Amino acid sequence: MSQIRITMEGTEGAEFSARWQVIHEGETTEHVEENGRVPAEFSYEGDALDGTVTLLSDGDRLEVDIQKGTNRSRSSTQGKGSTLNISVR
Repeated sequence: MSQIRITMEGTEGAEFSARWQVIHEGETTEHVEENGRVPAEFSYEGDALDGTVTLLSDGDRLEVDIQKGTNRSRSSTQGKGSTLNISVR
């Protein structure tokens, strides 16, 4: 088991929604953030993570950085309604 750290950056105050599925010892727990704002940071204990992040505000940029041990996923998107699908194992 490892700590999974999620950092949300980009345009200050950009609005997003996120749905994280954290897999820990074969069990999946879902965490939902419906009205998040940049900057934001989340941390979970688990073996793996699947996430969907949607940018809700217009004209903004969103960068998502997820780190689990030595594995790292970095994604970015721009434009209202754009969605990122992220997995870290």
